[in-house]
Amino acid sequence: MSASDWQPTASLETLKSRARQLQYVRGFFARRQVMEVETPVLGRFGVTDVNLDGIPAFPDAGPSPSWWLQTSPEYHMKRLLAAGAGSIYQVARVFRKGERGRRHNPEFSMLEWYREGFTDQQLMAEVGDLVCQWLECPEPDQLPYREAVRRYAGFDPMTITDHDLGRYCQRWLEPEQLAGLGRDGCLDLVMSFRVEPELGRKRPVFITRYPASQAALARVSPDDGYPVAHRFELYINGLELCNGYWELTDAEEQKRRFEADNRQRRANGKADMPVDGRLLAALEAGLPACSGVALGLDRLLMLKVGAGSIDEVLAFPADRA
Repeated sequence: MSASDWQPTASLETLKSRARQLQYVRGFFARRQVMEVETPVLGRFGVTDVNLDGIPAFPDAGPSPSWWLQTSPEYHMKRLLAAGAGSIYQVARVFRKGERGRRHNPEFSMLEWYREGFTDQQLMAEVGDLVCQWLECPEPDQLPYREAVRRYAGFDPMTITDHDLGRYCQRWLEPEQLAGLGRDGCLDLVMSFRVEPELGRKRPVFITRYPASQAALARVSPDDGYPVAHRFELYINGLELCNGYWELTDAEEQKRRFEADNRQRRANGKADMPVDGRLLAALEAGLPACSGVALGLDRLLMLKVGAGSIDEVLAFPADRA
C-alpha cells in the first residue's frame, strides 16, 4: 500500500466517458422498447460451466456454499422471460474467481439482454448496431469457428484427432498439464493463443457456428455433417467483447448439459456445482423462443478510449478496492 493508492486508476475523463456510455446504452434500448430489469447479485446457485469459477458469498459456510456472487444475471433473467417479461436488458455487476489481468478483473460490468422472437442472426445485427454506433466503426463481418481455426491455426477443428490436437498444444503446456483439459480445453488454448489475437484487426468480426460441445446454453443444428451451436462471439482488435446464443429452451437437454459440465469439472479436479432447479423449472414452464447476449462494458469502454488495460477504465480495480 502506498500513499497514492487511494486514487482511482481511471482518469476523470475516462469516468465521464463511462457515464456517457451508460446513457448511450439506456437510450439505445429505450428507443427499441426493451425493458430494463434488475436481478440478484447474491444468488442461491452458481454455474456449472467448466471455464467459470464463482465466488462464494460466505466462504466459511463449508464445502458447499449456499450463496454465490453471480457470474452473470442469465439464470434470473431467463426466469423473468419465462414469467412473461418480454424483451429485457440489464446492466449488472458480476463476479468471477481468479480472473485478474490486463483484460480481467474479478468484479466487472456486464450488459446482458434477451430479445424474444429473435434468432442469433437477428441478435448479431442488433449487437453490431449497438457496438458500432458507439465506437463509430464498420459493421462486423462473420467468420465460422471452423474456418477461423483453419485460417489462423492451420488445422480443421472438426476432424483433427485428440492425439494430434494434444501434440499441437504441447507448445504451450506439458503433456501432464494437458491431460485433464479434454478436447474443448485444448481448442480453447488454440483460440486464445493462435486465433483470437488475429480477429477483428481490420473490422469487427463475429465468430459463429461453434462446435456443439461448446454450445453451453445455445441451440444446436447440423452444419456440413457436424453439429454446431447457434453461438457467436464478437471480436475487435483481438479483444473478445461478447458471447451470445440462440437460446436453448428444452429443460431436459439443459439438465443433461449441466450434468456433462459437472463430469468435466470432476475430470479437471474441480468440485461439482449444484444445478439451478429454479432455472430448469422455468424452462419446463416455457421459456419463449429468444436470443440473448452478454457484453463486457469495461472492454467496450477500453475500445472507446484506446485503453491497453482494464485498470485504465475502472475507478478502483481489485488491487485498490
